[in-house]
Amino acid sequence: MTPSFDWWTKESHQGTPVVVKMENPNWSMVELDSASEDDFLSGQGSRCSDNKGRGKNAKQLTWVLLLKAHKAAGCLTSIASAMFGLVAIIRRRVASGRTDSESENEVGNENQTIKSRFYSCIKVFLWLSVVLLGFEVVAYFKGWHFGAPHLQLQYLFSSPLVFRGIFDWVYSRWVLVRVEYLAPPLQFLANVCIVLFLIQSVDRLVLCLGCFWIRFKRIKPVPKQAIRDIESSEGNAEVFFPMVLVQIPMCNEKEVYQQSIAAVCMLDWPRSNMLIQVLDDSDDPTTQLLIKEEVHKWQQEGAHIVYRHRVIRDGYKAGNLKSAMNCSYVKDYEFVAIFDADFQPTPDFLKKTIPHFKDNEELALVQARWSFVNKDENLLTRLQNINLCFHFEVEQQVNGIFINFFGFNGTAGVWRIKALEDAGGWMERTTVEDMDIAVRAHLHGWKFIFLNDVECQCELPESYEAYRKQQHRWHSGPMQLFRLCLPDIIRSKISVWKKANLIFLFFLLRKLILPFYSFTLFCIILPMTMFVPESELPSWVVCYIPATMSLLNILPSPRSFPFIVPYLLFENTMSVTKFNAMISGLFQLGSAYEWVVTKKSGRSSEGDLISLVEKESKHQRGISMPNLDEMEEETRQQEERVSQKKKHNRIYTKELALAFLLLTAAARSLLSAQGIHFYFLLFQGISFLLVGLDLIGEQVV
Repeated sequence: MTPSFDWWTKESHQGTPVVVKMENPNWSMVELDSASEDDFLSGQGSRCSDNKGRGKNAKQLTWVLLLKAHKAAGCLTSIASAMFGLVAIIRRRVASGRTDSESENEVGNENQTIKSRFYSCIKVFLWLSVVLLGFEVVAYFKGWHFGAPHLQLQYLFSSPLVFRGIFDWVYSRWVLVRVEYLAPPLQFLANVCIVLFLIQSVDRLVLCLGCFWIRFKRIKPVPKQAIRDIESSEGNAEVFFPMVLVQIPMCNEKEVYQQSIAAVCMLDWPRSNMLIQVLDDSDDPTTQLLIKEEVHKWQQEGAHIVYRHRVIRDGYKAGNLKSAMNCSYVKDYEFVAIFDADFQPTPDFLKKTIPHFKDNEELALVQARWSFVNKDENLLTRLQNINLCFHFEVEQQVNGIFINFFGFNGTAGVWRIKALEDAGGWMERTTVEDMDIAVRAHLHGWKFIFLNDVECQCELPESYEAYRKQQHRWHSGPMQLFRLCLPDIIRSKISVWKKANLIFLFFLLRKLILPFYSFTLFCIILPMTMFVPESELPSWVVCYIPATMSLLNILPSPRSFPFIVPYLLFENTMSVTKFNAMISGLFQLGSAYEWVVTKKSGRSSEGDLISLVEKESKHQRGISMPNLDEMEEETRQQEERVSQKKKHNRIYTKELALAFLLLTAAARSLLSAQGIHFYFLLFQGISFLLVGLDLIGEQVV
């Protein structure tokens, strides 16, 4: 007799329970148990579980689908709100009408025709790509399906006498022109850039291997006798506290002057053996007065510090330093330490750097590493931190260890004054006076040391405008210097391999070839190969090698690994600025001589702020500041005038033009089914779009 089952009238505690966790505002299922073993131990369970399970599982599935739909709706709402916010920002950018061509900081005497020539070339490529995209879409729907690298050219000759229409005749002629005349030179240029890309990648790999070797062997410069050893030794040891001149060049940098002067005045060095020069090139009377008062306060504290202001302010920073070195009392000093206005050395900075000069008469420079107080401020500062960490830990350290030469970074370094004089002193002929003096000292046989374990805190530019101006100066100056120094390098008495290192590695490969191929290959040639598919770039050039190089670049800052993709895209985006700067410096165009002081925000680390507050409280007890109310009122009025003029995010026309060029090429790549090329062009185009709308870095409006 078959037993009867009334499972539909009884409550059962077996089956497939569902545990649901409610999270406001979304719902999510976190646990789903399988059927219990008792359901399968009896025939009853086996027969009931099918029917009962189907009923309950249907209800559970309905709930799960509802929860998933609710969560998806929440995600879509978030995405929609983000998109509306982005559209609103873009509308405000466009409505403001401020473009980089209208920048108030542009050099007034620069030839406007020369200035716009580069942008005009980009616009030509853009309009050509838009026209070709429409042409290719029509051809695609008419049956012309070309998929690189296997082009179906037999379609051209399937019926040589009769064509299906005038469009087919025109398009067939266009394809023949591409094959015969356009593809060969484009492929040749692509191959040249690929070779340069590979050479530069090998150079980058060798530098990384050198850095790994330094870490593995724990190689680092060690002074023959450290200061602390001298201080703790017996009285028969000679104390090494030479005369040190400390210079702080600044120009209209009222955001950072206070903390910089305070940090230098607190250096742990005998005051009788140290003189601090505050070299103020400010043209703002209020800023001059504030800096004078700060210097006066530290003089009252006993610091050996002087204030200098030039009447004729020629030569920018180089002219400022040259003027300071012409003072009669400089002959009493053996070394000079240089700190830019936003640098905050630790009290033991001189005790960690000066001992390397003892009994090492060939040593001209000891360079310390930079660290950044605002590296996590926004995406722009994070990406800069990746680049500069690689520059210091890999490039500077490897070159310092193995060839005793690298480019002086312009600050956070100590020079032997004799070496400066032997090299000819500071010159105002380029905007990279630090690299200029380093190259000339190297040609005279002097050696350099880089200390990777000695850090000096400073700021990174937080706005794209400030970073762009800085990079323009850093990439146009080396090309100016290369033109000027090439005859001196050839005539110098240094060894042949040192000459080759200077010409081919230091200047050509790392200063000229890198921005050239980065812009030409990824911003011009790659989009054009989408419209001329007879020439192509292999996938390993577009994806694999750039990803590998980005991985190597990010190794010195492993915490930045999540930003590897934005870093790769942003470096290619910056190639337009670097390429333009390189061309300006190489051909001596007007913008090559442009110098804009990098904007500072005055950020300090927590420890620096505490020390500064303690010192400030001491000053306030003994010193009064005259005319403080008038100074504050004048400062407030000046800030209001500046805010009315400059507080706008700009639209960068070259970056926007390249964004639309890359996005147009991405749309064309869909017709050829080129997956990697499509994704690269799409994301690179979006990267250019974000930068062109100034949506990276500090936001003003």
